[in-house]
Amino acid sequence: MIYRILTIFALSFAIIASPTIVAPASAQAPPQPFEKLFNGKNLDGWYGLKTADPRKTNAMSKDDLAAHKAKFVADTQSHWTVENGELVNDGAGVYLTSEREFGDYEFWLEYKTVAKADSGIYLKATPQIQIWDTTKEGGKWNIGAGKGSGGLWNNSPGAAGKDPSVLADKPFGEWNKVRVIQIGCRTTVYLNDKLVVDHAIMENYWDRKKPLVKKGPIQLQTHGGEIRWRNIYVREIAANEANAMLASKHNDGFENVFNGKDFEGWAGPIDNYKVVDGLLMCKKGKGGTIFTKKEYANFKARLEFKLPPKGNNGLAIRYPGKGNTAYVGMTELQILNYDYPGKLDDRQYHGSAYGMAAAEKGYLRPTGEWNFQEVTVVGSTIKVELNGNIILNADVSKITDFMANSPHPGKDNKKGSFGFAGHNDPVQFRNVSIKELK
Repeated sequence: MIYRILTIFALSFAIIASPTIVAPASAQAPPQPFEKLFNGKNLDGWYGLKTADPRKTNAMSKDDLAAHKAKFVADTQSHWTVENGELVNDGAGVYLTSEREFGDYEFWLEYKTVAKADSGIYLKATPQIQIWDTTKEGGKWNIGAGKGSGGLWNNSPGAAGKDPSVLADKPFGEWNKVRVIQIGCRTTVYLNDKLVVDHAIMENYWDRKKPLVKKGPIQLQTHGGEIRWRNIYVREIAANEANAMLASKHNDGFENVFNGKDFEGWAGPIDNYKVVDGLLMCKKGKGGTIFTKKEYANFKARLEFKLPPKGNNGLAIRYPGKGNTAYVGMTELQILNYDYPGKLDDRQYHGSAYGMAAAEKGYLRPTGEWNFQEVTVVGSTIKVELNGNIILNADVSKITDFMANSPHPGKDNKKGSFGFAGHNDPVQFRNVSIKELK
């Protein structure tokens, strides 16, 4: 039976502070390390597109996608112009879409709009950061316009980020400045230097049970009135900085459970593991489950992990201290590289509750880069967030269909240890911390 689970959701190494960045001013050259996404002269690097599920456009062949884009060229040219270094839309037509696609990134732009206009910014081709007339006269207070622009308006009612935390819009005729940081689905928005969305999950409008696509374009949505855009800058965020940003958010109450030096506080076959330069790893050709001496009921665990080619490990959840954690523990959460050989059941891929619940695929960083993972266990539910994307959210008490019809008697464990289930590969872990929950 192929049973290696990739475990380690690494909390971030030293928490690297995000660099201090000065907002780009009008007509300035792009600040380093930002790049211009709009050249101020023409629409090079952009094309027009209607609202569309990016999974469908991603599935098109190169020729079919080119033909699809060609349908909207005339519409784009009719409604989008460049004047005095500004992108201008007359309030109609398709949405301007960046040729470049982004995964983890930060971008800045400025916009100016008019009364009655309704607009927005699509992230990864998904609606949207809302921009609209926030006055009572605009006629949309009944759907939240009075709360201001900048919110993730297409999130579910009551969800974090749907409504901006403060009203930060400037009066009509003035330029508004938007700063966005997006790590996976985790989205932060500043409007006119005020924090209006703080590290909220942006829901996938196309399928709320799945995370956003891993990479996608920025789109400028317009309708209902003229809107102008300028000073559009972007920078891509590398894995270590992205992990540090994820680790720095909502980190109160987490305690390190691996000291980076030895196996103090751990039990099990620790001779099969080693600590090298602050990293915990299974020795090549060795295995077994090592676990914390302390037991946990409800908790969050954070960690960083780095996979070798074909690497395999697992996270032991509510482990009783002996036996195969995939069955006698609440579960083993897979830590498994996508290049692992052989045909796998969907419930064996990275982040899955082994043999019980399948995680969404495609959100691991490239082999050799550090990944950040957070696991939340409350009652019978397990949520796995990988690199800012929720890839598993399952209630194991409701699962009755098991891989190979093998029972999982430990799935109803109310408490147990946290650990690593090694499978012969030198998967590396660091910054392992746990926060107990009520």
